Amino acid sequence: MKGKLRFLGAAGNVTGSRYLLETGNLRLLVDCGLHQEREFRARDWQPFPVSPDTIDAILLTHAHADHCGMLPKLVREGFRGRIYCTEATAELAQLILLDSAHLQEEDAAFKKRRHEREGRRGPFTEAPLYTVEDARASFPLFSPIKYGEPVRLGEQVETTFHDAGHVLGSAMIKVVISQRLEKTTVLFSGDVGRWDRPILEDPTIFKDEVDYVVVESTYGDRLHDRSTSIGQGLAEIINSTAGAGGNIIVPSFALERTQEILYYLNDLLATDRIPHIMVFLDSPLAVDITKAFQRHEELFDEEMRKLVAANRSPFDFPGLKMVQSVDDSKAINHIRGTVMIIAGSGMCTGGRIKHHLVANISRPESTILFAGYQAVGTLGRQIVDGARTVRILGQHYPVRARIVQMPGLSAHADRDDLFRWLSALGKPPKCVFVTHGEPDAARQFGEFLSAKTGWNVSQPRYGDETILE
Repeated sequence: MKGKLRFLGAAGNVTGSRYLLETGNLRLLVDCGLHQEREFRARDWQPFPVSPDTIDAILLTHAHADHCGMLPKLVREGFRGRIYCTEATAELAQLILLDSAHLQEEDAAFKKRRHEREGRRGPFTEAPLYTVEDARASFPLFSPIKYGEPVRLGEQVETTFHDAGHVLGSAMIKVVISQRLEKTTVLFSGDVGRWDRPILEDPTIFKDEVDYVVVESTYGDRLHDRSTSIGQGLAEIINSTAGAGGNIIVPSFALERTQEILYYLNDLLATDRIPHIMVFLDSPLAVDITKAFQRHEELFDEEMRKLVAANRSPFDFPGLKMVQSVDDSKAINHIRGTVMIIAGSGMCTGGRIKHHLVANISRPESTILFAGYQAVGTLGRQIVDGARTVRILGQHYPVRARIVQMPGLSAHADRDDLFRWLSALGKPPKCVFVTHGEPDAARQFGEFLSAKTGWNVSQPRYGDETILE
């Protein structure tokens, strides 16, 4: 036996990415993410399946909360090893963890007060999952590494990070286990990006031999619409909403999705394809992350580097307002005329977006534009699935606004992108584990991959473990 792999999250669902790799006397955790689907959130409150103080190191693919958001809780419960990730991921993850901790504290206090008024108690609301202090305690453990730089973990294990092209600093992680004269290679895809997208380089292709692959399948059951350009689609939405006199409300992930939207908006405004409306980036986290992008130009693709060199950064254009304070956020909803408001969270599970939804979701002239994946059980998923009324901040609101979803803006690979990435491998792996997708998406992609290649494909469930031979 070369090792054992346990699936402790993102198995049979999309979020909560956590994979435990054990070999010899070494325990490695690949990702440590929060669950965002309502039905799975209870898992985050449960004790970790193994004692955190027995985990030697964490390998972090990228800074999205569903991949890094449980780090403060794991550290509070005893983890003291290193957290290996790229420099950009370390910087972004710390911003995201602080924001998550603030939200955990605020949401717990808000719900506790509301439940006291209603004379009831809800699950997991009397205290936050973790605090700002807990988040800060994890920061000294971050150990940044460079793409392509081998890192030795114990006597038998070496790991290397490669550009995933998904978000700034995102990585695919290759782990090589050496025992005597034999080697076993496990490749973790993280979230696979897309080819020919703005700002970042394309995903890394692996042409060498890999024994096992853990691959995401968020969009493994579908293809992104390539018939209409993203800029053209975005222009239509903005122009029609402005014509109706409404607002464009964009629930957006602070990392990558927001910056990509700004990229397209900058181009549309520069070419006069949309009216010169005010654009509010109403997310302190997204503002801070956008500033971090400007500090990591080395990770940009050639086209983006040329824009920056020509002083045409898409992160700074006329009409763009970076909103920090709560009072300034509230004031946006008193502005007459059409504005675009980009705010978190991307799945509408918390943050300032909820207040902007309250002000706009019942207005037929307004548009709610979803720019990314909406997990089952989230408010965002309810809205895109056609709910006629939704509950926001304890109150029910009729959905009368125009609801638009643009999966083309997603930073996730679709079915053909995933197949392109996998089919480049030097020889068939012993097994491909399809994870990080809803059950139907994972199953359909697994069947598609198996039919195309004849490879051994598995869709592990939560808690499953497999022996690596």
